[in-house]
Amino acid sequence: MKKNITCVLKNTLLLVVTTVLMTACTPTESEETKQLMAADVQLATDLEMYESVWDKIINERNIDAINETSFDKEVVIVTVPENIVGIQGFKDYYQNYLTGFSDAKFTIVDVFGQGDKIVKHWNFKGTHNGDFFGIPATGKIVDIDGVTLVQLKDGKIAQERDFLDNLELMQQLGIMER
Repeated sequence: MKKNITCVLKNTLLLVVTTVLMTACTPTESEETKQLMAADVQLATDLEMYESVWDKIINERNIDAINETSFDKEVVIVTVPENIVGIQGFKDYYQNYLTGFSDAKFTIVDVFGQGDKIVKHWNFKGTHNGDFFGIPATGKIVDIDGVTLVQLKDGKIAQERDFLDNLELMQQLGIMER
């Protein structure tokens, strides 16, 4: 009988130790983990909105998709000789692409981000058959890649800065020789 009690005590002790160890090893979500997960969800939402809005603007030729739903009212295009500020200025700037290329096709090759910043690798194709920033139609086909750095504010596009090979663009338009 003494042997049975010893055996039961050992088994009970073993069970208690195992339970304590299993419970102690179960991970719990820290506040930091929860914040990181929420940030990932927000970034995925921002990336989806960003891709969708640019598809509407260029491929669907809907310049009115530049609005306060997706853009900060003081949105900025960082450009030379001076920045363009505000929804209307943004519309006026990108209207040049729609006017200059009636068959414009805009493809986002890759897009990624962190926090409120997005980096977009894009491709733009089209036939230059209209006025493009004061350049009369040349009938030439343009196929150019570029990168845009994007800053978001409260889930809206607040700033963009495009990087592309302007010399290559001018050569494809036939304005400069290769």
